[in-house]
Amino acid sequence: MPEPTVFRETLSALAPADIIRAKLAHLRSRLAQHQLDAYLIPSADEHLNEYLPEARQRRDWASGFTGSAGDFLLGREQAWLFVDSRYYEQAEQQVDTRQIQVVKVGLEGEKTLEDTLQSLGQAATEAGTCLRLGFDPFTLAMSQFEMLQAKLEGAGVTLVAIADNLVDQVRSQAPWSEREPIPAMAQSPLFLMPEELTGESVESKLQRVRAELKHQNIQILPITKLDQIAWLFNLRGWDIPYNPVFIAYAIVTPDQAYLFTHLERVEPVIQSALQPLVELRPYSAYTTTLTHLVAAQPTCRILLDPKHTTQGTDTLLRSPALTGKIIKASNPIEGMKARKNKTEITQMQQANLQASRAKTLTLKWLSEQLANGIPITEADVAHKIEQLYAAEPGFRGLSFNTIAGSGANSSIVHYGTPSPKVTLTPGELLLLDSGAQYTSGTTDDTRTVIIGTPTATQVERYTEVLKAHINCAMQKFPKGTTGAQLDGIARSTLWHAGLDYGHGTGHGVGAMLNVHEGPNGISKRISQTLEPGMITSIEPGFYEPGWGGIRIENLYVVKEIPCETETQLPNSQTPWYQLEPLTYIPFDPNLIDLNRLDTRQKAWLEQYNQTLIERLSPSLKATEIAWLKEQITLSTEDSKAETSRIA
Repeated sequence: MPEPTVFRETLSALAPADIIRAKLAHLRSRLAQHQLDAYLIPSADEHLNEYLPEARQRRDWASGFTGSAGDFLLGREQAWLFVDSRYYEQAEQQVDTRQIQVVKVGLEGEKTLEDTLQSLGQAATEAGTCLRLGFDPFTLAMSQFEMLQAKLEGAGVTLVAIADNLVDQVRSQAPWSEREPIPAMAQSPLFLMPEELTGESVESKLQRVRAELKHQNIQILPITKLDQIAWLFNLRGWDIPYNPVFIAYAIVTPDQAYLFTHLERVEPVIQSALQPLVELRPYSAYTTTLTHLVAAQPTCRILLDPKHTTQGTDTLLRSPALTGKIIKASNPIEGMKARKNKTEITQMQQANLQASRAKTLTLKWLSEQLANGIPITEADVAHKIEQLYAAEPGFRGLSFNTIAGSGANSSIVHYGTPSPKVTLTPGELLLLDSGAQYTSGTTDDTRTVIIGTPTATQVERYTEVLKAHINCAMQKFPKGTTGAQLDGIARSTLWHAGLDYGHGTGHGVGAMLNVHEGPNGISKRISQTLEPGMITSIEPGFYEPGWGGIRIENLYVVKEIPCETETQLPNSQTPWYQLEPLTYIPFDPNLIDLNRLDTRQKAWLEQYNQTLIERLSPSLKATEIAWLKEQITLSTEDSKAETSRIA
C-alpha cells in the first residue's frame, strides 16, 4: 500500500474497484496492528438499526454493498459477504467479486458465516494456531453474539472485542477523512407527537412499563432500540433516512426515566413536555449513568432483551465491580408498541388510504402515458409516486427507498435504484414497492403490473401469487396463532404450483415509525402470536433472475371477530381474529385468470374491490373513478356480471 501522502494524490483517479481494494488494504493494516486474522463487519450499528445513518454505514463503505441486511467478513487475504435470497442479485451487481466472495446463504452448498468461521478455525488449528476474530461488541445483538460463541466453541476461533470500530478508525484518518469525511449524525430537530395522534400520554406509557417491570421484579430497564424510545416518549426525529426516529438511549427504573441524546436539538417546548417525567442527559452519559445506577443497587435486576440489546451493553454490565443480576427477556415496550390502540389504528387507516390514493393515481398516470406512446423509465415512476405521496396532507417523506423494477430488475427483491436509463418495455413486468410517512402513520404496499400484453406464464404466476395473498388475507384464526402458521397458509397454493419465494410473507409496521417493526410478522421463523391491534404486511411473491419478479403487498390490522356476527365460529371461549385491509389499490386485471381462483377467493376479491371503490371514490374525480372501475374488471367473461354489480 502506498504511503498516505502519495495515496491521497492518486485516490481521486482510482476506479471503483480500486477504491474498494484500497479500503480493504487500509483495514487489513488494522488487522495486523491488533493481531487479528479476520474482522466481522455486520450491517447493524450501536442501536441495531436496519436503516443506518450515513456515519454508521460501515459495511456499505467497506464492501460497496448497500442492502439493508448482510454481514461482511474481512480476512487478511480473503473477504466474504453473506446475504440472503433478497439480495442475491443485488450483491452480485454491487460487489467486486474478484475481491469479495458473495455467499448466497440458503443455497445448497453455500456456507453460513458460522460455517465459514468454523472452516477457517479448523485450518488454523491444523496449522498449530488459533483464528483471532475481531468485532465491535456494540454492533452485535446479544443473541447474535451468543449464537456465534456457541457455534464457534472448540472450533479454533477466539473472539476478540475491539473497543474502537476498525472501520471508523480508517474512515476518520487520511486519506479517507479528506475524500469521504464521516458525516455528522444526530442533528435533526426532535418533534412531539400529540396525544391526538398517539392515543396515549408519556405518563401512561411509563406507568404501563413500570407495572410490567414490577411484575417481573426488574429495577433497571436499559433501552437501546430507537423506535422503542421514540414510541415511549412520543417523540420523533429524522436522524435516519426514512425512519422518524432519533439517535438516543434511555433507561427506565421504578421511579426515574432518563433520555440520552444530543441535547442541543431538544427545544424548550419538548423539555417542558417531558418534565418532570423524564430527565434529559447527553448521549455520551448513557454508559456512566447505567453503571452508576447498577452500582448503587448491588442486588438489582436488569432486564436486557437479547434481540434488541447490543453485546456491548451486556459486557459493560458484567464488570466485576457490578453485582446486579442480568435478566434476559423481551423488552415489554416492543409488544406494547406493536399492539396499536384505537387512535393509532384510525390514524393508520387514514395514512394508508392516502397512500392507496397516491399509488392508484400513479398507476392511472402510467397506463395513460403508455397508451399515448410516451416513454417511461423506472426513475420516472419513482418520481411520480413520490410526487403524488407528497400531494397528500401530512406527508413527511418516504418510508423506504422506492423499488421500481422493470423487466429483469423486477426480480431483484430490494431493487432500490430505479434507473433513468431503463425504459418500461412492452411484455415486461413492473414491480412497484413503495411507502410514505405521514403525520398520521406509516405505509407500505406493492403492486406488479404488466406493460402491454402479458404472456400466459406471466398471468399464471401472477394469479398464483394473488391466490397466496388472498388465502392469507382471508384466513380467520384463533387466539395463539403465530406468524409462522400463517406463513405456511400463504405458501400452500404456491407450492402446489411449484413456486416459492425466499423472503418472509409479512412484517410488522409502526405507527409513524419504522416500516419494519417487531415482534410480529408472518414468516417461517416468527413464533410471536398475532394479537388485536398488530399491523402486518402480506406480500407473497415469485422471482426468477432474467425473467422478472412478482410481489403483491397490502397492510392489514388484526381485529377480533365479534362472536355474534360470525355464525361459522365454534361455540367456545377462545377469541377468533381476522385481518382487515388498510391498503386499497387495484390489482392488475390483465394478469388475473379468474378460472384459477376458487369460490372463496373470488368472493374475497369481489368484496375487496367493492370496498376499494367505496373508500377511494369520495376523493377522486369522475374520470379517475371511471378508470378505477375498469381496473377492477376481472379477467374472464364469466366475471363481467359480478363486476357490473360492484360498479
